[in-house]
Order: sequence, then structure tokens, then C-alpha cells
Amino acid sequence: MTESGLRAHPFRRAPEGPVIFVVMDGIGLSRSALAGVPDPGDAVALARTPTLDWLRGLPSAAVLRAHGTAVGMPSDRDMGNSEVGHNAIGAGRVFEQGAALVEQSLASGALYEGETWRWLIEPLVGSVGSGLGSGPALHFIGLLSDGNIHAHIDHLLALLHQAAREGVAKVRVHILTDGRDVPGRSALAYIDRLEATLAEIGAEPGRDYCIASGGGRMAVTMDRYEADWSMVARGWNLHVHGEGRKFGSARQAVETLYAESDEQLGTGSGSGSGAGAGAGPGQEQGVDDQYLPSFVIADQAGLGDPVGPICDGDSVLLFNFRGDRALEITRAFEAPADAPFTPFERGRVPARIRYAGMMQYDGDLALPTRFLVDPPVIRGSMGERLAAAGRTQWAIAETHKYGHVTYFWNGNRSEPFAPELERYMEVHSELAPVDERPWMMAAEVTDRLLAELDQARPGPDFVRLNYANGDMVGHTGDLRSTILAVEVVDLCLARLVAETRRRRGVLIVTADHGNADQMFDGEGEARRPRTSHSLNPVPLAIYDPRERAGGPALRTDPDAPLRSDPDAPMSPGLANLAATTLELLGLCAPADYAPSLLARSD
Repeated sequence: MTESGLRAHPFRRAPEGPVIFVVMDGIGLSRSALAGVPDPGDAVALARTPTLDWLRGLPSAAVLRAHGTAVGMPSDRDMGNSEVGHNAIGAGRVFEQGAALVEQSLASGALYEGETWRWLIEPLVGSVGSGLGSGPALHFIGLLSDGNIHAHIDHLLALLHQAAREGVAKVRVHILTDGRDVPGRSALAYIDRLEATLAEIGAEPGRDYCIASGGGRMAVTMDRYEADWSMVARGWNLHVHGEGRKFGSARQAVETLYAESDEQLGTGSGSGSGAGAGAGPGQEQGVDDQYLPSFVIADQAGLGDPVGPICDGDSVLLFNFRGDRALEITRAFEAPADAPFTPFERGRVPARIRYAGMMQYDGDLALPTRFLVDPPVIRGSMGERLAAAGRTQWAIAETHKYGHVTYFWNGNRSEPFAPELERYMEVHSELAPVDERPWMMAAEVTDRLLAELDQARPGPDFVRLNYANGDMVGHTGDLRSTILAVEVVDLCLARLVAETRRRRGVLIVTADHGNADQMFDGEGEARRPRTSHSLNPVPLAIYDPRERAGGPALRTDPDAPLRSDPDAPMSPGLANLAATTLELLGLCAPADYAPSLLARSD
């Protein structure tokens, strides 16, 4: 028994080479593909994938649940995502995640009783200044949709009603349009819901509640892993300084930006692809919600001053609960006003503002300092236990998913558990639109790993790797580009299969959620591009050259049933992969882990 609590497995032995764990981000298995029925919107099935097809024919092939309650979401209507998927894989257990924790806190009222909520609203209650529209304000910034991946509109509406009940006189809402976890052009429906709530509250005497600014989530504010700080700079200037194109309302802004983009596409002056809309042959509309340019709501029907820049003495709440795309704007708000902020020039920094997040977005960095809901506490992850057991680990991905194989895999911890035993390798992503370069950096990630393995003496015990293509390109809604993205991943898998055979290692291939497997919503004339994740299961295959059949047999007993129906409640999910991986490394998993999927020895 080691300090990690892991003991040697009674009959399984670690391979001579490394165990390589590959996450094909966003590459799921559609129900039609599982049933053998062609689907014109399934980029995974339409792609030429000889390596994945071969892996799926091994005795170790299975189908795993990767959404809903299987990964800690509130219900099975909720899509999985990269954050919760990597949490479940790395932790070996299912923890209730941000969406569920926020819902519980709102329902119980615990959020409003907490010290942070009281601190945010305390200087604002009843403070209208010299008249309606003056005085300090409570600002809400966040993603306006019901995708439930980064945020949920219901959370925002509940907070608005509570602020009004508690006497907050002035509120400004800064919306980030989605189009990525929900249909590409669905912003107006969410704006109308929000405006109806704001109008209802605004009808009360002494209440001044309105939308102040907006822009697409992939254009402003929500950058991650420091891939493009200019997005955050645009968001800062939009929310704080009120810098952006002026409109009289959010609906007017979105309708105008849609129309202008469609007109540009129709005249041939631009494909829309450079805006990230996934333009291609036959595309009939331009930019979608995720790439909408920033806009400011101004008084006098859009001709006057911005209605809601963040000013001295205001309070700010970022109502996103997911951390990766909330961390950089949080750093901008929490950096000292009198110190240089190296990522970009902030200009005037409002004095005495109070800033909080819905949750703490990085526990290691303690950011933000104040937050409304405690994140899940994940201890004893696979990475932590392997480090304690003295096993060497590598993690590698391109920038877009680097934090997923490090921070999320480790149970929301950025730093290695044992730096002398772990190596984290980031291959920097290009900033060019991914639908124009669906290969992204997959080849470079593979090149880097193979080169490092050639130089390492001895090599690592365990490697975890993420290919971002299926998810990132799938989010553009461009079917042709997504097919190419899936084929690129398959080409890289072929190299890893050969390397695994040469090094006498083991290769585990799976995905964290679906996306590329469902590129359309609706049928016939109602069919439209889908840019969000799917509710589909994901593949699992294990290649072990020591096995005569190419891979180990999987369990079919009641403790870990592998059913043909991936929606069956007892079907295995991503959390089962940690115990499976430990067993392949010659170790017994902890008792509280979801059971290994490997069959018992005869």
C-alpha cells in the first residue's frame, strides 16, 4: 500500500510503455449511428475514420454516458461539457457541478443569506442618488442563455427579483450572447425574457433596471487560457467604459447586426467565416450570436450617453458559474487599480467597486476573492493519487483545452501535485478561425508528444492528451469543416496506435461529450445548423498490444453493466474511467471510485 492508498493489483501489471489516455473532445456517437442509420448531420459518421473504426471493433469497445446526472449536471436534459467531463474522468467519481450547486443555493435561499451577497448589495439598497438613474448600481455580467454550461438565464432572473425585493434601486445587465451552447441565432428570445423581467421590476417605484451592453461570447469578455486577451480588453472597455456602437435597445442592436451581416454575406463582400459563423457553400446567414460585435445601450434612443458604464462605488457580479471563461475578466477586476495590468491597458479603473463571482473560478489562485456559491471540493483525484504513489504523469493539449487536462482533470487545481513527477505541456493555439483551419494544432500536439517520448529516459507512466478539434470546430456549425476536424483526429490516432505498439504501452481513447456528432437541429426546411453540444454518449476503446484480441475484455456483470442502451440509468459513464486506468497501470482503485470496466481475470 502506498501513501496514495493505492495497492498493487493482484493480477494486472503495468505495461512496459506508457498508458496514453486520449480525449477526443466533442466526438460523440449519435443514436442513429449506433442504430446503423445514416444521419446527414453526423460529422463523426460522415468522416473517414479507419483508425477509430478499428478501435471500435476491439473487445474493449464500449459506449459511455457523458451528460446529465452521469457527470453531475442537474438533470439528464442537461448537456455534458468539457469541464464536467474532465472532472468526472480525473476524479473517478461524480460530483455535483456548478449548475446543480447554484440551483440548490438559489432554491434554499442560502445564496442570499451568504456574506458575499450581503456585501454586494449593502451600499446599494435604497440608494437612488439625486433621481432615477443616478446613484451606485449593481451590475450583472454573464452569458444570457439556458445552455447551463457556463450560466443559466433563470439564475440571472432570480437574482434580479431578489435584488429588487431587497431594495436595490439601480441595476445594469451586461449580456454576452451565446449561440454556442444553444442555437446559433437564439439571442432575441433570451433578450425578450430578460427585458420582460426588467420591465416588471422597473414598474415598481424607485427601480431603475435595464440592459447596459452586450456582445458575443467569442468576441468579448469570455476568453480562456490567455488565448486572446484582446477579447477581454474589448469586454472591459464595453462594460466599464461604455465603449461600443450605440443602440436604443438590445433587440435593436442584435437585429441590426444580424441584418448587416446577412447583407454583407449576400453581396459577396464577405463569407462570414472570418467572423466565426461557420460560413461555407450554401450558407444563407452571416454572423451568429457567439461572434456578435459589442454594443452599448444609450439613452435618447441610442443617440445619447451610455446608460450603464461601471462607475466608482458600484458592485459587480459575474453570474457565470463555470470558471475557464470567467477567470481572465475576474483578474482584470481584481488587479489593484494603482498597479499596471500587463495583459492590456485598463484605463480608468473605477474606485471602491465590489466584485464577486457566482463561484470561485480558480481555487489555487483564490479568484475571485468573493463568490456566492462554493465550488465542489474534489480530493483524491486520479492525478493526485498517482503522484502520491510516485508514478510519473504528463499532460498535453493545445491552448484551447490545456486547462482541461490540467486544472479540470486534477479536480480544479492548476498546479501539479508533485512537480518532480509531472510535466504539463501546452502547444499554443492559432487565433485564426477554426472552421478555416479544422486541423488546428492536432498534428503539432502529436509531434510534441512523440518527440518528448523519444527523449525521455525513462518515459512517463501515464500520459493524458486532448484533441480539441471535434469540439472547437463543431461549435462553428460548419459541417464540412467538422468532418475534416474528425478526420484529422483519426489521422493522429493512427500515429498513437503505432507508437503504442512500438513502445508496448496501452492506449485509451474516449471523449468528454458529444458535439460533432450532431451538426443540425430539425429536419427538412426547418433544419438549421447546431453549434451546441449534444446529449449523445461517447465511445471508449482500449488498445493493449499484449492482448491477443488487441484489447482487454470488459465487464458485463451487474456491478458495471455495459448495455446496448447508453441511456439506461445503470450504463457506465466517464467516472468509470479512472478506476479502469489505474487497473491498466497495475493498481487497485480506491473503494469510493466508480468501478473499473475491465473484466475480472479467469
